Parts: sequence; C-alpha cells; structure tokens
Amino acid sequence: MIKGKMFINGNWEKGSLYNDVTNPFSGEIIGKVPKADESDIERSISSALNSSRISKALPAYERARILQKVSRKIEERQEELAKLIALESGKPIRYALGEIKRAAETFRFASIEAQQNYGEVIPMDAASRGKEYFAFSIRVPRGVILAITPFNFPLNLVAHKVAPALASGNSIILKPASATPLIAFRLGEILEDAGLPEGIINIIYGSGSDVGLKLVRDERIQMVTFTGSLPVGQIIKREAGFKTVTLELGNNSAVVVEDVQDLSAVVNRLIIGAFAYSGQVCISIQRIYVNRKLFDDFLLLFIKKTKEQKIGDPLDPDTDIGPMIAPSEISRIREWLKEAKAMGARIITGDKSEGNVMFPTVLTNVSNEMRVMKDEVFAPVVSIIPYDNFDDALQLVNDTQYGLQAGVYTKDIDKITSAIDTIDVGGLIINDFPTFRVDHMPYGGVKKSGIGREGLKYAIAEMTDIKLIVIRK
Repeated sequence: MIKGKMFINGNWEKGSLYNDVTNPFSGEIIGKVPKADESDIERSISSALNSSRISKALPAYERARILQKVSRKIEERQEELAKLIALESGKPIRYALGEIKRAAETFRFASIEAQQNYGEVIPMDAASRGKEYFAFSIRVPRGVILAITPFNFPLNLVAHKVAPALASGNSIILKPASATPLIAFRLGEILEDAGLPEGIINIIYGSGSDVGLKLVRDERIQMVTFTGSLPVGQIIKREAGFKTVTLELGNNSAVVVEDVQDLSAVVNRLIIGAFAYSGQVCISIQRIYVNRKLFDDFLLLFIKKTKEQKIGDPLDPDTDIGPMIAPSEISRIREWLKEAKAMGARIITGDKSEGNVMFPTVLTNVSNEMRVMKDEVFAPVVSIIPYDNFDDALQLVNDTQYGLQAGVYTKDIDKITSAIDTIDVGGLIINDFPTFRVDHMPYGGVKKSGIGREGLKYAIAEMTDIKLIVIRK
C-alpha cells in the first residue's frame, strides 16, 4: 500500500485525516493520501506565493534542464508508473504505458518551449506619434497557478498543467483528482529529485467542493487551470473572481463517415476512439454519422468488432475494456440507457455490466433529445446514425452545446473545405477519429467545451502576461 504525503514548501507532510485510494476493478484499497485542512491550504498558498519570485528568476536554461530531467526520469520509471495508473484508475496497462510515454514527451516539449518564450518588437513608427520611440514586449509569468486535474489521464493531464507553468516561470499548487492522487504524489518525488527549487510546486489532496473551492476563491492565486466536467467548470468560472481561468471541459464527440477506401481499417480506428479506457476520455467518440450507402456494412462490422473487445483486469496486457472509475458511473449510464430505450432507441449490443465494468454498448434509432446524445456520456457507449446528405450531417455535428473536437472521413477536397468552414469545434480531424491528440498541438474547445488552449506553447501563452517596454529615443 502506498501512503502518499502532501508536498508543501519542499517538505513531505502527513495529515491528520486520510482518504483511501481504491482500485476500481478489484475494490481493493491500494493507498491513502492525507486530506488537506485549512492550515495545509494556507501554507500551500503561502509557499507558492513566496516561491513565485524564485521561479520567475530561474533562468530559462535551468528551467529547461529540470524539465528535461523530469522527462528522463519518467521514462526510466515507466513500468512502475504505468502499473500505478492501471491500479488507481483502472486504465488498461497498454493505454497506461502510452500515457507514461506521452507525459515524458510533454515535459520534453516543455523543456524546449522554456527556451523559446519570445516577445516581439513593436514598429512604433507605424504611427506618426510613435516615430521617436522604440518598443518591445516580453512575456512574464502570472505568478501562482492553481492546477485542478481529472482522473482519466492522471499523469499526462497533470503534466499539461505543471510543465508549461514551470517552463514559463510560475509557481504551482496542484490538486489532483481524489480518485487518482498517487501518480501525482510520484510525480512530486520526480520533480524534487530533478532539482526543482523548494516551494515552486505544492501538492495537496482533497475534494473539489472543499479544498478545490477554497483555493479557487483565494485572491492570492493569479490563475486557475482546470480539466473536468462542464458543471464543475461553470462553478470554477463563477467563483474564481478576477483570476485568469482556462477550462478544458466536456464533449460529445462526433465523426462523419462520408467515403472510405478501407472500411475495416476505419471501423477498427473508431472502435478504439469509442471504447478506449471505457470511453472515459473528453474526446471519446459518442456519435457516428454514416453515409446511408455505407451504413449497413459499417454497422455489421462495427458490431462484430465491438463484441471482440476483451473485458478484464487492467493489468492484463490483452485487456481492451476495464472498469469505470466508480460504481456510481455504472448506475448513471444504466439510467441513461434505460431512458434512451424508453424514448425509442435500439440497443444493438452491450447494455450490461459486471461489477464495475460496463460492456461496450452500441445504439441506433437515437434522437438528440436523449442524454446519450446531447450530454457527455463518458462511458463505452456510442450511437450510430445514418444520413443521406453530407451538409445535413455537418449540421448534426454542430447540434450540441459542446465543441471540442470532431472528425470527418472523406477524400473529397470540396467536402473537406465545407467541413472546415461549417463544423464549430476547437479541433477538426480529417480522415481520422476525433480522439486524436499529440501533446504539442493546440487543444481546447469552443462553446461549452472550454476556455483557452493547452499544448505547451499555447498553455504558456495562457500562463504569461505581455509586458510592454517603450523607450523614447
């Protein structure tokens, strides 16, 4: 059993009360972390505030060296860290290994960006009154950044907040998800071992409604970066006051299958996009719109591949489908499926669970009034819908409050440009699934899918202010 500790001002600290960390597949308690109290919260803020001057003064080459060292240490411990992710999140081990590799790459990208945080020269003589002046801008750190992270990528989404914050000279308070805090504890050890000065990162644990909200409301924190659900994101936006806020929220990702050369290859790809990590991914495929000419063949093949998904222990390298993060999620999705059936949906396969595992489920005959269509399902549940007109399909993709990423399969350049012009999302993926992401690209949504962008260069822009310097000649 791992007994985690808080990391405050460079010290590893115990607590008076502890929360259990449970393996969602077996139900076994695999660790404990201390629950932060008022004193812990106050000391973490004071530590981050005091160390923000140290972080700002740390030269770019030194920040880069530390971040590169973190990347190497993650790679050196990848087997251990992947097993921990599988144990505390229920993520199948092969996907957990993929997350470890991505996290190492995220820190490596951050080490590069730490040395490329450029300002710009302003051509003052473009204005007649400016001809006697020289001006340039630099980017300066905001100060103290609060990072609140989710359970589904408990290392890489921490990396996407911690790495750019460090690269840009900020200090950080990290509150990881209550379900998956142990990997953040291990990352804290790695950051300390990599030589990060004391107090620049502080890690505390507790519920979002208690610890998280107290931190969000504190005026000494300059920025909040959050990944999670829309309802929680709305609370953070309301309670954060005059802080900068970046939010990476939900989606009900759609893909349009207009024309394909290899139907089997596309189906195999969409199976991964719909069911990887039991659909508990912000850009997991939830809606598949298929040209009616392809629909029957597509549906038959998709059902066949769905039934071939191996369900089992996340530590088994052959497992495709592991557990949901909590039993309450099984109850929620079963209720949503019951509602969909009552409203006329046809469930082709799935709609059953064993223990904490939800079997991959495929629906047809759905409508946008159903929660499985209009809300973020965050489970291994996908709806397949035929269409007759490509332009109508694009409008169906847009018929949602969300706008994170979407996908379109077509080789027709006119249809590609039409999709680019029409679909209202932060990221449009052509000839691949909307679940695609590499860690240096800009990532974020429009509408109610979020505010701001992640991806190292783009996150650094969010985490810094532009400072203008004007010199009279």
